[in-house]
Amino acid sequence: MILANLKKAGLKLTWLGTVTLVACQSPSQQELPKTPEDQQSQFYQQVMLAAPVLPADLTNMVMQNHYVANRIARAKYKTASEVDYSKIHWQQRVAADWQYFDIPTAQGKLLIIDYQQQGDQLAYRYLANGTQDDLYEPWSSSKIQAFSGAIAKVRETNPELGAHATIGTSNVADLITSINSYAPFGSADGNSNAIASYFINVAGREYLSNLFADNWLKLNDSRIMFKGAYAADIFTPSTSRWQSTNSDAVASDITYFTVNSHDPAYLGYRCTGCGLTGNKAMTTLAQAEWLKRLASHTREPLTQQPFIQAQDIDVLFNGTGHTDKSAVVGGMMQGISQMITQSLAQALAPNDPRPAKQILDELTQGQWRVWQKIGWGPSETRSATETVMLAHVYLPFIQGGREFTLAAQNSVPGASEANLAATGLQMQANFTRAFTQLLMPQDQ
Repeated sequence: MILANLKKAGLKLTWLGTVTLVACQSPSQQELPKTPEDQQSQFYQQVMLAAPVLPADLTNMVMQNHYVANRIARAKYKTASEVDYSKIHWQQRVAADWQYFDIPTAQGKLLIIDYQQQGDQLAYRYLANGTQDDLYEPWSSSKIQAFSGAIAKVRETNPELGAHATIGTSNVADLITSINSYAPFGSADGNSNAIASYFINVAGREYLSNLFADNWLKLNDSRIMFKGAYAADIFTPSTSRWQSTNSDAVASDITYFTVNSHDPAYLGYRCTGCGLTGNKAMTTLAQAEWLKRLASHTREPLTQQPFIQAQDIDVLFNGTGHTDKSAVVGGMMQGISQMITQSLAQALAPNDPRPAKQILDELTQGQWRVWQKIGWGPSETRSATETVMLAHVYLPFIQGGREFTLAAQNSVPGASEANLAATGLQMQANFTRAFTQLLMPQDQ
């Protein structure tokens, strides 16, 4: 069933046995297979495809309730008021070291937006390996943009309706969790691609693309677009009726394009002007900035996504209001993969052989968080196999509290499902290297 759901969702598999999506031990705790092929197969099954490791303390962490404590910082950070994100070319005004990470560009793209609390304001610094403006296909990582764009579009005309709602018989929190987990969850069937395409078709492609430009992020990069979909199959709710689960608000006329190409802004994958990156072209800066503004929504009023409310982001991040009685949390907390948690543990405790969960729980009193969305696939257009990760990380009690948003992309030559593990291994190596550099005490 899990394999069928992942196949249906577009996560193509090379291994045909049974995948058990449970927290696994770190590689140092396991007897490694003898051949490189077996090692890659084990990594793919037990790290890339694995259900996420969850913290010991699963108390709902509404986004406005956590913060990065004041700490003495040698590095330069800037607040939103200092940068003025409302005007284009803000990238030139942020505190940034675009060559901070000593990761060769040929080994992947990585951007981290690091947070610091300065009085009652958040401040940021942007750290990359020189690839922050490189265009790529975001694969399923862009489903976060599709979801928040759709909820904002609904709220624009129906202010009392948001992510705390049902669409027909389907619960919105269940749907976003299923998008992240690639598995049935509550009232959602696990068809991640179809559900995400529904949200694109609610928002509309012109609306989504404009959020990267004048309507919100103001990136001033005409190459960035959101004009595609994830599948021809689109989730069809039992009715078009949205009903709030927090109030009596109802809208019976939330329409969506039932066929992707019915959207006037839809473009084919190899459209004129699309280039090799296709019809959903993004950058690490574009994706990370979008997620950073969601994560800081209540704490940073100057950069809030139009019409979105804090409760909508709580649904996206934590799945609050879901109907699956077997799960404590949902949303991006259920995003598959254990790459980030393993790399965090290795960076923070390099000589500790214990599982990542045990290390992170001990260092943060069980309150750490990794909200994540991964995407991957082989591209015949680019003759490559690629993996993309979009995530927000919160590490309380570590160096006074650390928090950062990241976007990463890795690619290896050859369009083959057999190469997926290679991209994941490359990405995790980059994460370990970057987190070690980022979390060094002398960098604070």
